[in-house]
Amino acid sequence: MTENTQEGEVLKQIEREVRMREGASKLLAACSRREQALEASKSLLTCSARILALLSQLQRIRKAQILGKVGRRSSEDIAPCLGKVALSDLRIPLMWKDSEYFKNKGELHRCAVFCLLQCGTEIHDTDLVMVDRTLTDVCFENTVIFNNVGPEFQLRVELYSSCAVDSSSQGALGPRRGSLLGGSLGCSSGSKIRAAFESATVCGSSGGDEGPGGVSPPSSPRRSSLGPKFNLLAHTTLRIEHVQEAFKTHDLSLAATEDSPFWLPLYGNMCCRLVAQPLCMVLPVMSGQLKVKLGEDLDHWQNVHCVLRGQSLLCYQSEEDLESEDEPLLVIHIRKDTLVCVSERDPVQCRSIYISTQRQGEDVTYTLTTHTPEDTSRWTEALWQHIYNMSQWKQCCDGLMKIDTLNSRKAITVKQGSLYHEIVTPSSPGEGLAVPDLSNEIRTLLSSYYKERY
Repeated sequence: MTENTQEGEVLKQIEREVRMREGASKLLAACSRREQALEASKSLLTCSARILALLSQLQRIRKAQILGKVGRRSSEDIAPCLGKVALSDLRIPLMWKDSEYFKNKGELHRCAVFCLLQCGTEIHDTDLVMVDRTLTDVCFENTVIFNNVGPEFQLRVELYSSCAVDSSSQGALGPRRGSLLGGSLGCSSGSKIRAAFESATVCGSSGGDEGPGGVSPPSSPRRSSLGPKFNLLAHTTLRIEHVQEAFKTHDLSLAATEDSPFWLPLYGNMCCRLVAQPLCMVLPVMSGQLKVKLGEDLDHWQNVHCVLRGQSLLCYQSEEDLESEDEPLLVIHIRKDTLVCVSERDPVQCRSIYISTQRQGEDVTYTLTTHTPEDTSRWTEALWQHIYNMSQWKQCCDGLMKIDTLNSRKAITVKQGSLYHEIVTPSSPGEGLAVPDLSNEIRTLLSSYYKERY
């Protein structure tokens, strides 16, 4: 992808998020129920965080353009392959006082919480969870998957909370105003992006309400007082050393104090399952014809069809055996410490490739040749790159980790009982005031908001 194409894609994403943010602001102003306002406020914060992340990416692209380095990677600078990172089974234990949990005494403290997860410019949010003293753990069932992630990734997890006391709901939401939905959204993308950037730089929020990376999410002064407000409660950053197939505990850094209205009694840690799938472990890296020496006989060579994938170089008698899923004739184990070299003593036309690895705890060296010098170069570079990828992804290449997508957020067009239903569909008699004569643009915005949101 060229720098101009990349910049254009980022600008499109920014414009889309700005429109989503405008839609979330209008939805928040029209909310008549506390649950709707919480969802709209969460969406507003998430969109603002994405805008900030995309603006940072755009700045890096333009800086690279000025320096003339985009798309001009040095041949000596080898980059590891990308992969997927998935976080699931997120649990945050709570530490209520005995009088609150066991004796059910004291003022009922109820909060709405969710997690914002950022890896690079990719940002996801979890479902909202209502928390009170009857819960011992905050549980998020979502499986969040980040694509095109490098081994140097930093996955920031942020826990946001908003006080959800019913007695203050009506005052916080205010009267429902249908007139706010009638305005035109036909502003130029440039002015929207500029407005988003300005609001991101000037906005401030109470209670440590910071976005990913410690930056406050954009929120215009006019709309900051509308509806419930989420505040940052705790956060942590996960890296490749935290990747593990099993359930693992991680420390949380608290960003609020006990006297905050959105406070929850956290233990100071969270539990989750963080796994990674490097592409070199999932997809075939290279395949083609090779000749491999079998046994000690110098003249005993076998033509094989080889596939480099995961921790193995699989050697089949023919390509048909591969397609029919027959057992390979030979399996050469590829590890992070495997050595690959090319014989300099052989003639250029038939140089051998030596692979030194371990089999059943013993050192063993395999000898392979190709049919052309070009193939020898291609296979050697592919093996070197593959071993480098495995060394950078570390324990993620000890075996193929499974990503469970059963708990992933389902793709639904409209959430039942959502504000979309209440505004767009005609209200029945006695169900409250319906907003008349919505423009087609607003209808499209509301429809696309919920289609893209879930």
